[in-house]
Amino acid sequence: MPDTQPTLGFVLHDVARFLRKRFEQRARCLGLTRSQWQVLAFLAPNEGIHQGGLAELLEIEPITLARLLDRLEGNGLVERRQHPTDRRVWQLYLTAKAHPMLARMRQIGDRTRAEALDGLSQAEREELLRLLLAMRKNLTAACEQPVEETKHD
Repeated sequence: MPDTQPTLGFVLHDVARFLRKRFEQRARCLGLTRSQWQVLAFLAPNEGIHQGGLAELLEIEPITLARLLDRLEGNGLVERRQHPTDRRVWQLYLTAKAHPMLARMRQIGDRTRAEALDGLSQAEREELLRLLLAMRKNLTAACEQPVEETKHD
């Protein structure tokens, strides 16, 4: 008889999917796609970064990021500035218009997390975060190691 218990991977995937879905439901009024708000969220603490560096942080292709930046720039949320010493490099900055939108996104994120964590004590919330951070650390280290080949029968 097959095991019907959900696995950790599936549960984590579902939780992440539902967090994104709920955030998107609330953020729809802002008029941004999930990809666009993700760019803004990653750019905020990294202003001055070049496009290639931001694409690497987001783990997307540079051409994909370029299209997202074109839209965000067209909406007046992001600006590209030429690097002071290298004319081939464009640095990225948020505009004044983007900051209130980021604040609103953070409020939506707070409300979404509050819904997700409803019924958990503060100690349980802290323990959950501690465990997830430990898992991330373990997997980050594991991903830097070569995979051992195994033979299948």
